[in-house]
Amino acid sequence: MALVNVALILLNTVIMVSGQFLWKMGMQQNPGSFGSLAGILRLFLSPYVLTGLFMYGAATLLWFFILSRVPLSLAYPLQSVAYILAVFGAYFIFHEPLSAAKIGGCMLILAGVALIGWKG
Repeated sequence: MALVNVALILLNTVIMVSGQFLWKMGMQQNPGSFGSLAGILRLFLSPYVLTGLFMYGAATLLWFFILSRVPLSLAYPLQSVAYILAVFGAYFIFHEPLSAAKIGGCMLILAGVALIGWKG
């Protein structure tokens, strides 16, 4: 696969994971939002949530472009890097625990991504 396509897939993955982080930040600022309709509305009007939605929209448009250039059977598995970014991002940004099992799982995902990308 061309290096530019790998870069586009990685960019798309970073945009999606960043959107998830923003949603998490929005939820942290609006705990208990699902207790009322006003709370849900307040959540969806949160700058973090709105920015996360925008990022997901941008990622979707980029994904369409990627799919026009790369087979789905290759592009989609490479996005599994998102799980690794989420685990380590959650550790550094949200101070969530990082266990040996999570690290081992990330290593297995990385091995699978490397195998698919190399032999794809």
